[in-house]
Amino acid sequence: MRLALLVLSAYAALAQDFATPERVLELQGKTYHVQGIDTDGARLWVTSVDRPTSKGYLHVFTVDGKLERTMEVQAGDRYHPGGLQVAGDSVWFPVAEYRASSTSFIQKRNKQTLELEFEFSVADHIGCVAVTPEFIIGGNWDSKDFYIWDHSGKLIRKVASETANAYQDLKFVSGALVASGLRAGKQGAVDWLEWPSLRLKRRVVVPNTDRGVPLTQEGMTIFNGRLWLLPEDGPSRLFVFPLLP
Repeated sequence: MRLALLVLSAYAALAQDFATPERVLELQGKTYHVQGIDTDGARLWVTSVDRPTSKGYLHVFTVDGKLERTMEVQAGDRYHPGGLQVAGDSVWFPVAEYRASSTSFIQKRNKQTLELEFEFSVADHIGCVAVTPEFIIGGNWDSKDFYIWDHSGKLIRKVASETANAYQDLKFVSGALVASGLRAGKQGAVDWLEWPSLRLKRRVVVPNTDRGVPLTQEGMTIFNGRLWLLPEDGPSRLFVFPLLP
């Protein structure tokens, strides 16, 4: 009972923290159905998809929300870019067909020019990726399975997810995989998974925005001790929260 009360108290503190964002920023440029986000503290990289026109986009914003550039990233039937991660001078993300159990390209683009540096194909819909120094980690539709490839695109292993969280964006941070998504009933949550076992070690449940959208419905990143969340389609708002230890 004492342990249960402590857990409830911890979640209450987290809920209170999420009630007041440190920062809310409306992106000043056209986005569609947003998918992923990452930042280096100076710029924001955002993916979005416009299903009616079958077009996918990679957007670059300044950290104060001004649009610098938008590039189309679709390749034939593959026009659904997903969750992304910036690593060094590159940004990695999938571009998939807009259906489960389909096909994808995993793309590596220069984060300054957005030019394609490398890509490899996958015989599944990959919705999000994270980057370690040695590997690329991908989640398929609703992240029911994780794929792990080396940086040349060679498949190392495939692992079924045991968390029942439909991850939309992944980041490899401080030796752990951080994954955000939706659980049953559209309950938003951010999970910390041990690497390389991918076992759940921490979960933070999040509320909805004032538009009724779960904070983890789409884009998520961690930078400078803060959780950055981009849940809403255009006009898209960025929510920044201090991340508790």
